[in-house]
Formats: sequence, structure tokens, C-alpha cells
Amino acid sequence: MLRNALEPWHLLVVVLVMVVLFGSKKLPDTARALGKSMRILKSETKAMKGEAAEAPAPTSAAAPAATPAAPSATPAPHVAQGSTVDSAR
Repeated sequence: MLRNALEPWHLLVVVLVMVVLFGSKKLPDTARALGKSMRILKSETKAMKGEAAEAPAPTSAAAPAATPAAPSATPAPHVAQGSTVDSAR
């Protein structure tokens, strides 16, 4: 059913659509930006794989115990008591 799905004239149509959509002046800049993005993505994935290979697997004994959070240094705002005027006086 999908035998020979991508033929040379399909690629020609795709290129023509790209030229119509982006214009011939924008295509080199777009291709350059796409290439730069792909290089950055490739280098970042290599760095992530390298970090994962270097980091040892955490063990349950080496995991630090959870410590309670320290109380905040700023006091909570207080509502002034007796600030309402008593109309019964």
C-alpha cells in the first residue's frame, strides 16, 4: 500500500512549498539556524549521556535523611486587636 511512498517528485513539491512559504531570501538563514539548533541539541544530549554514565547509581544507605525545614526568620503579620470602633458607647 505504501510501497515507494517517497518519490523524487514528492521532494520537489516539498522544496517548492518551502520556497513559497519562506521565500528564497529566508531559506539560507532558516537552514543555518536549524543546523545550529541541531548541533546544540546533539551536544546537550551527549553531555547528558556523559553525566548519566559518570554518576553512580544511588543506594538506599547513601540517601540522606529528610531534615525538617527551618522556621522562617520573618514573623507572620498580626492583626491589630481592638481596632474596631464600638458604636455602643
